[in-house]
Amino acid sequence: MNLVSIFEDLPDFRVDRNKRHRLVDIMVIAVTAFICGADGWTEVEDFGESKQDWFASFLELPNGIPSHDTFCRVFRLLNPVHFEDCFLRWIESIQDKTKGEIIAIDGKTLRRSYNTGKGKPAVHMVSAWANTNGLVLGQVKTEEKSNEITAIPELLSKLSLAGCIVTIDAMGCQKAIATQIHNQEADYVLALKGNQGLLHDDIKTYLDHAISHKKPLDYHEEVDAGHGRIETRRCWVTEDIAWLAPKAVWTGLRSICALECERIVGEKISCERRYFISSLEADATILANAVRAHWSIENNLHWVLDVVFKEDYCRAREAYAAQNMAVLRHIALNLLKQENSRKRSIKNKRLKAGWDETFLLSVLGF
Repeated sequence: MNLVSIFEDLPDFRVDRNKRHRLVDIMVIAVTAFICGADGWTEVEDFGESKQDWFASFLELPNGIPSHDTFCRVFRLLNPVHFEDCFLRWIESIQDKTKGEIIAIDGKTLRRSYNTGKGKPAVHMVSAWANTNGLVLGQVKTEEKSNEITAIPELLSKLSLAGCIVTIDAMGCQKAIATQIHNQEADYVLALKGNQGLLHDDIKTYLDHAISHKKPLDYHEEVDAGHGRIETRRCWVTEDIAWLAPKAVWTGLRSICALECERIVGEKISCERRYFISSLEADATILANAVRAHWSIENNLHWVLDVVFKEDYCRAREAYAAQNMAVLRHIALNLLKQENSRKRSIKNKRLKAGWDETFLLSVLGF
């Protein structure tokens, strides 16, 4: 599915008398500009004008390239539900889903999207990231980080999860979320912290005692070294949870896990141990891999959006602008991730796409 076909079914909210430009043309130009390094609407307009003859080879452009005001107005007023539905249909068509895919759920605040004068907090987006495929699978907007608890079920309901492993940090460690993941035929690995009170304390006490007394637990260890740092990761997991009082209310709960990370940097040694519940069997290698893979959403999505796409510097605030621009960046990132003709960073792919129209067509799926 190429970029034009992605947007052909996107509902147009504009009245006919105001349609000087086709909606599909606006969307394609905006995504292409973001792929090639644009971060704002003036840059999108300038990019479109510099590539007008090239765009005209596959877009109608009845009145040339839209102005930056037109791009701004369209993305401010475009219904984000329709835009996200369009995004999800496209993802379903390109995702190479495999059994055991690890899907990380996590949130990110668009820091400059607040509006103090109108009492509007910064937009918080909860995203789903497929670790193996390296794709954003979907996103849901909340007004505050605390609302992740209500946003996560909405996001999960939009995804095809059968056969996958869903990982969520402590904010999403909720009985209803575990049940929903189980009902969608997936497994879960949920981080435990103080928000689960006695459950966290009981599991911590049990596993710490079992580890210190060398009781039989499935165990996995791996060591990484580099850049003056030595990191040792240890994982212990057990299915011996018959004693756990709340077990019955956590749908599908099968194992509990402790993961310890010890870092040595010069003469400084730090050690942290975290605890998890899971519907997976007691396989320390699988659990350790799932926990580690969860943090790829920070390195491969959130970091890239901040550093490469400058998301935290974007001051879009009106109506749906911030939310729609976040989806726009996700589309651009996914398209860049899908282009594998050569191994390059996302930053270098954006530069090459701007320089090389043959490469750009490959990114767009033509």
